[in-house]
Amino acid sequence: MSKITAAITAVGGYVPDFVLSNQVLETMVDTNDEWITTRTGIKERRILKGEGLGTSYLAIQAAKDLLKKGNIDPLEIDLVLLATATPDMLVASTGVYVASQIGATNAFAYDLQAACSSFLFGMSTASAYIESGRYKKVLLIGADKMSSIIDYTDRATCIIFGDGAGAVLFEPNHEGLGFQDEVLRSDGIGRDFLKMDAGGSMLPPSHETIDAKQHFVFQDGKQVYKYAVTGMADVSEKIMQRNNLSHEDVNWLVAHQANRRIIDATSSRMGVEDSKVLINIEKYGNTTSATLPLLLFDFEKKFKKGDNLIFAAFGGGFTWGSIYLKWAYNRE
Repeated sequence: MSKITAAITAVGGYVPDFVLSNQVLETMVDTNDEWITTRTGIKERRILKGEGLGTSYLAIQAAKDLLKKGNIDPLEIDLVLLATATPDMLVASTGVYVASQIGATNAFAYDLQAACSSFLFGMSTASAYIESGRYKKVLLIGADKMSSIIDYTDRATCIIFGDGAGAVLFEPNHEGLGFQDEVLRSDGIGRDFLKMDAGGSMLPPSHETIDAKQHFVFQDGKQVYKYAVTGMADVSEKIMQRNNLSHEDVNWLVAHQANRRIIDATSSRMGVEDSKVLINIEKYGNTTSATLPLLLFDFEKKFKKGDNLIFAAFGGGFTWGSIYLKWAYNRE
């Protein structure tokens, strides 16, 4: 019997209708379109509006899109993994609720949190389950409602983040396509550079934490940028060397959409030409766990069976890594 590899066989996505443009942000904080675009590459981001709507809503819409396009019976799904940094609530797993709402009642489900690397780490987890032979269909969703933890008077963070969700289905492959290799890393040195101080077990909510705005994301931009540029470039270059891939062998770079300059630095280090670098940061901003699957969602029609895709991400904590995957189908 040929070796089982884990291949992506379907893709779905969802972004909210409301567009928060740079021009609108100019009326909210001391910033301007030129400054934002030059430093981040972002022109607009999507924001989820509506009372009581959280990350689960985004995830459900992306999953439903995948199921509909792929004509997939949700009862056949064995596992639902939800990669997110913004669960609906603490304690109760958001992924479990999502699985129930999409009709995946035969699946077990749980959340996976590694900040902006959540989906990348989820790819590793989903692939391992498939390669073990234990499960046949693993649905991996990356979703975040970042607007729920952003202070829109803080110009350092409010210009960066948006809301969205993307989903992929992993299934067994016997042609050698799909998941090939990974280089995953983490380092607790980043704990204080990108975080939300309050709301966890160390600093529970109180009137004082709310008044001090400690329930919003804080980012030391210079430190995060420095580590992200080095980290993403290092692992992407390493995975190419380890698999004897030249820049000509790489068909697509699927990089976390945090900052256009970080993406450019990574592709430059890899020697990958601009036409092979997938970019949608100008439309969505940084959707955290959703950036990688939303790239697949937006550019799925460009991929050809056998294409070499290099994924790269960097997140708070710090977490980062790169995955090498061979695309398994042509979109008709």
